[in-house]
Amino acid sequence: MSDVPLQGLRVLLGVTGGIAAYKSADLVRRLRDAGADVRVVMTENATRFVGALTFQALSGHPVRTSLWDESAEAAMGHIELARWADLVLIAPASADVLAQLAAGRAEDLLGTLVLASKAPLAVAPAMNQQMWAHAAVQANLETLRQRGVRILGPASGSQACGDVGDGRLLEPAEIIEMLAAERGPRPFAGVRVLVSAGPTYEDIDPVRYIGNRSSGRMGFAVAAAAIEAGARVLLVAGPVDLPTPAGAARIDVRSARQMRDAIIGAAPEHDIFISAAAVGDYRPQSISPSKLKKSGQPLALELIQNPDILAEVSGLVGRPFLVGFAAETDDLEHQARDKLERKGLDMIAANRVSTTLGFERDENALLLLWAGGREELGQADKRSLARTLVDRIARRYAAGLAAP
Repeated sequence: MSDVPLQGLRVLLGVTGGIAAYKSADLVRRLRDAGADVRVVMTENATRFVGALTFQALSGHPVRTSLWDESAEAAMGHIELARWADLVLIAPASADVLAQLAAGRAEDLLGTLVLASKAPLAVAPAMNQQMWAHAAVQANLETLRQRGVRILGPASGSQACGDVGDGRLLEPAEIIEMLAAERGPRPFAGVRVLVSAGPTYEDIDPVRYIGNRSSGRMGFAVAAAAIEAGARVLLVAGPVDLPTPAGAARIDVRSARQMRDAIIGAAPEHDIFISAAAVGDYRPQSISPSKLKKSGQPLALELIQNPDILAEVSGLVGRPFLVGFAAETDDLEHQARDKLERKGLDMIAANRVSTTLGFERDENALLLLWAGGREELGQADKRSLARTLVDRIARRYAAGLAAP
């Protein structure tokens, strides 16, 4: 990627009220380092967290905070700004501002600029995890997605209020990466990608189940990276508590058979299938209609094998390009190579399961295998790793299309 991937891009940065506003100062600096020209508009509440002079010094331009700035508005300054921008980026975007945008309200300078500008709009939400999960916030986000607004994040982790969960503002470097990816080559433009993610659960009785360990984060990151690369993505997700990547269609399932039905139904309409889900190999022979009680004696469960989804998709006429995942505790390359060949896959991404990598963690490492080739992707956060993986899949997919 170029050292100035945003060269010449005119970014109108909206900063709204919230503790995450301090990160916006670093974002301005990084935008300029990436070649962008930046003008900053702050809401009144944002100025309570960071001073306007900070952004003026970093951007090199006066900061606008009000529609009632007589010196600027004498020449309809807000219209000039709206026409000037190539991109309107709001970071952080508070829950209140998301509601204003969804409702189309122009009660302050930032809201007016959004309505008056033809430039694409991107928002990077930041709020308490409970606010982020609220149905009203999610409904507002869905409204914005349907209008073509790009949602950047949020990230998950510890928050200023002491909570832990989704709602953290993406780091400025991540926002720059995502904006740069949008401007750069889009190897999956027009390509239809099917992604499975998360675990599957098999019920034992109405309150108990067996299942595989999986947070779904890697599969969701892959789906997001495929969208960044230009793909139209359908995400089939097991039971996870993760927000849908912006731009993805989503089907939620619980059991392996439900996941199988969703994937087999969708696979013929897709060019690539990336199977990142941790699908359970077995399910109970029968499900008790009532809760099983302790008897003081051992309990035996008779398990039967679940459908092999990858093998079944591999056998379809005109099947999609197939990418599998393999989580192994030992003999990683041998086990993954065997799965690649046995199931007729085009590529497999293998990772070693340990106490420091894999399940329910933000970082991972992958070994990529294909017929006659291999590549190791070193330990990295799952978002970055997913982008690299999607790039490698795109290369192999293109090579397959170019082959006689």
